[in-house]
Amino acid sequence: MASPEYLGSGCDDGTILGRSADDLVSLYDVDPLAQQAAPTAVTTVASTSVSGVCGFTTSEQADAIITAINDIISKLTLLGVWA
Repeated sequence: MASPEYLGSGCDDGTILGRSADDLVSLYDVDPLAQQAAPTAVTTVASTSVSGVCGFTTSEQADAIITAINDIISKLTLLGVWA
């Protein structure tokens, strides 16, 4: 059986990686990075009737969501969350 090394000391309040946004953090042996900026918030208008692809009222709304998702994927990859 493997004997991993665990982060944390069993504190009921949890474990924090980094003390400030400038601290460098990484997972799985990738280059550490400072805290990443959040992607731009996506605003959509709920449609009560399907007027376009997947119910978006404009193609720009769908494009903005895809852009935000791709930004999240890129940042999680850079941090080493997945390869």
